[in-house]
Amino acid sequence: MARILNLGSDTAAGITTRTDEAHNDLDLFDAYSRAVIAATESVNPSVVRIDVRKVRSSGQRRRVQEGGGSGSGFLITPDGFILTNSHVVHNAEKLHVELTDGRTFSADPIGDDPDTDLAVIRIDGNNFQAAAFGDSQHVRVGQLAIAVGSPYGFQTTVTTGVVSALGRSLRATSGRLIDNVIQTDAALNPGNSGGPLMNSRGEVIGVNTAAILPAQGICFATAINKAKYVAGLLIKEGKITRSYLGVGGQDVPIHRRIVHYYTLPVSGGILVTSVEKASAADRAGVLDGDIIVMFDGQPVSGIDELHKYLTEKQIGLRKELRVIRGTQMLDLTVVPNVYLPPTN
Repeated sequence: MARILNLGSDTAAGITTRTDEAHNDLDLFDAYSRAVIAATESVNPSVVRIDVRKVRSSGQRRRVQEGGGSGSGFLITPDGFILTNSHVVHNAEKLHVELTDGRTFSADPIGDDPDTDLAVIRIDGNNFQAAAFGDSQHVRVGQLAIAVGSPYGFQTTVTTGVVSALGRSLRATSGRLIDNVIQTDAALNPGNSGGPLMNSRGEVIGVNTAAILPAQGICFATAINKAKYVAGLLIKEGKITRSYLGVGGQDVPIHRRIVHYYTLPVSGGILVTSVEKASAADRAGVLDGDIIVMFDGQPVSGIDELHKYLTEKQIGLRKELRVIRGTQMLDLTVVPNVYLPPTN
């Protein structure tokens, strides 16, 4: 009679098995797959492909130059407002948008902000499915990151990875630094620009912006909290006018003892990493290593908050800037300038 060896239970002969561990791995894999599938299915109806075409004169005739470029974007309102990257649509003369269900639309530019590499365009219609927003302040290094877009024209391509780092800086095409950028290893390629970066719940946590080539797995997305603020202004005003201090920085926590000693209303601030010569901050006496905690009497826990306060209304006015220098708290007087982005 033939003997049947049960690999799942026979250990007497020195045979060990990993059946239970295999099942556990399968469960983990299934949970990961379910999260990616659910997140992708929830956002797919909101993701669009954007084709950009230029119209140029050719003698007495005008012709459409094909292959002007393409990118991605996603619907942020049911009435057709789409968030994307500035470098995707900047100076475009014709914009065509394709939804995942195959419908195509002509799109109109609404607002463009090269300094944050964000732009808003709009298609006619109603009852579009808008993407759900997450909160980029709650993003953590190591969490699942899911990117959706149209790399090289392949629509609704999904890539996954993790959030690799937070608080990165990225230089926009205008030359200004975009602060608080999310770094991810979810693969991004040309055409992904402007598409959503999502968490496992299908909430958008960033706008995919750039990848470093020829490096592998070093990609960046603008944090969604900043993107929401910029998009709101673009929809309302069509452009953004800013005041300007002339500092580069990153969000940092403040030691608890300093927070308690000075009874600070925030537990974090902006670490100044650079000060431009002859800028408002330079004239006010701001130094590298200072931590900005208040502007004009308002607590500042991070770069996004400071940017909200640096509106055109602050230009030319004397404002109090509170900083922590070492263990000292100092109040400096700063007069913000108007920010003029470099012309192309």
